[in-house]
Amino acid sequence: MLLLQRYEFKANHEDWVNTVKPKLGLEVSTRVLQAVNFTDDNIKSLYIVRTEWRAALKNLLKDTGILVLPTMAGHPLKRNSKQRLSSEFEDKMYAFVSIAALSGCCQATVPLGNHNDHPISISFVAAHGSDKFLLRAILDMYSAIQEQIVLASKLALPPVIDRDVDTSELLKEKGNNSFKRKQWSKAIEFYSGAIKLNDTNATYYCNRAAAYLELGRFKQAEADCDQALLLDKKNVKAYLRRGTAKESVLNYQEALQDFRHALALEPQNRTALAAEKRLQKHLR
Repeated sequence: MLLLQRYEFKANHEDWVNTVKPKLGLEVSTRVLQAVNFTDDNIKSLYIVRTEWRAALKNLLKDTGILVLPTMAGHPLKRNSKQRLSSEFEDKMYAFVSIAALSGCCQATVPLGNHNDHPISISFVAAHGSDKFLLRAILDMYSAIQEQIVLASKLALPPVIDRDVDTSELLKEKGNNSFKRKQWSKAIEFYSGAIKLNDTNATYYCNRAAAYLELGRFKQAEADCDQALLLDKKNVKAYLRRGTAKESVLNYQEALQDFRHALALEPQNRTALAAEKRLQKHLR
């Protein structure tokens, strides 16, 4: 992407840069200099890569597919910040930007508001030439996206550590079972509240099941996994957790079926592979 940008910038603006000699900021002038000094020895192969990339995304998205991804790989810098982007951050940023920029796919970004004083957004990418389709789809989805933002803003993060506890006390208590049970109980309260607000989210049921498992409440864990799978039949974690719940009450045959369902969806899942091997020994 960057090499093609440099080539095309040079083709269009080299004469202007050399004639006007504009005063530019340090980072911009560095990039302009890289473009002006760019040699196009391998330009044909770069255009071949772009053509192949566009075809691959077209094959993935077809006429009605939309790729949803974060707009940025992390928090953007604050305005007038003296901090510079690290090369690691730039690499991550370009990995996101290049999907549409290199392939010529259309991309639209929807702002979601602010989190910890940073603006956040998501981006929608559709196949090359599908601009009108993408804009119509976003208009149709926008109200639903806003509803989800309002829902998320009403939910606090699940409590993991009580920050009111003195650090020394926390260290003493951390290895204590009662402390751990308290945290898992708080997680159950959190996800129960989330389910009251939105009972169609499989993740909430699946996460509450994980907390039930930690507390040894296997029937409740199994019931939550059942609900999660009614909402999302491809939820691997729900199969894993339901399998764990069934194995814990010695229901080995049904537990094995759940772990094999998980393997059908994720053939290399280590938890499911280990469970399958373990349960086969039990059943023999």
